[in-house]
Amino acid sequence: MKLLFATSLLPEDNATSGYEIANRALLYGLQTLGHDVVSVGFANPGKSRSITPNSVSLGELSVSNAEASTSQKLIWLKRAMRNQITFAGAKLLVIEPQELEALLNDNGPFDAVVLNGAPMAAAFEKVLTKLPFVFVAHNVEWKTAAENARAASSFFERVLYSREAKMLKALEQRLAQRARHVFTFAKDDEVAFSQMGSQSVSTVPVIVGLEFESPVERNPKWDAGLIGTWSWAPNRVGLDWFLNEVTPHLPPDFTVAIAGKLPVQPNVRHKGVQFLGRVPSALSFVRDCACLPLVSRAGSGIQLKTLEAFEFGLPSVATMSSVRGITVIPKNCVIHDDPKQFAAALVQAAKSDHSEDVDGSFFHSSRKAQMLSMIKSGLAVFLEQPVLQAAE
Repeated sequence: MKLLFATSLLPEDNATSGYEIANRALLYGLQTLGHDVVSVGFANPGKSRSITPNSVSLGELSVSNAEASTSQKLIWLKRAMRNQITFAGAKLLVIEPQELEALLNDNGPFDAVVLNGAPMAAAFEKVLTKLPFVFVAHNVEWKTAAENARAASSFFERVLYSREAKMLKALEQRLAQRARHVFTFAKDDEVAFSQMGSQSVSTVPVIVGLEFESPVERNPKWDAGLIGTWSWAPNRVGLDWFLNEVTPHLPPDFTVAIAGKLPVQPNVRHKGVQFLGRVPSALSFVRDCACLPLVSRAGSGIQLKTLEAFEFGLPSVATMSSVRGITVIPKNCVIHDDPKQFAAALVQAAKSDHSEDVDGSFFHSSRKAQMLSMIKSGLAVFLEQPVLQAAE
């Protein structure tokens, strides 16, 4: 089939965030199965994007809250209110829907649309649901927004997140009921979309590396390391829990490196914590850490940092939330939700001589085979269901 992959941000070679890694894996699966894929979306300013041979750029656009000025955020909010769409969708509404439709007509015809994530759907729902489509749910977004509302530090933030949760719930219910199929990345999300009315939904096991990378000899610089997009609220909840609840139980000489941009650097009493900002290579960074704390406490969907640790065979200590959606836990991962036990397990893991790093080849190859199988079976519904009417 000729597929339109409609996404807020075009896929990039150097995928770093969980969203980008999941996109890369999904596109790899579609192409490996023999489909002709055309990607359409916005480009991150200054970044490469050559993972798909055919792509249609809607222009460069930065959608990061952390990098946006107050005036830019107010523009997004005003646009969201005026168009009665989500805040995330309003960021993308810099072109008219008619312009997008004309671009698609010029690059079509398409047999179907792979609608990747809620923001693109919020901004251009009527255009992108005219053809038969599958919806890719990276998370149950309305639940994440509701969690953010409960954790908000100000009345204004609480109101905004509550509005986002309400609008996302309605949007995701419409998509669940109208999509030919829904792909999720975690089993709990599959259940949630079934409850929202999807008649055909499945979980795709994501891989981080498209090809397996063999373990290498390591000489760690730090006892433990965390890397992530800390401007995303669910990630920040986990980081704050680790810094506030876990680090007080670590020995004074225990070193922790934190990579990834932080809008505001937290005050941390533990002297061994270092903030590195963005690093050139996520893989090089995690291999420079004796062990990896996997600290998710909120959100839904699969945790890509957990998959990295398992694929690369690195020692890790995880919360229960960090391993959601993963049924087989490797022997080099221990699970604790109690901060004191979590800290003790980190100390123990960091003492390893790293000859105990696990060969993650079976974990990677089995997930890769499952991923291709689930994508193939999910797309098979296009041959079985009647064409649905476009959204009014």
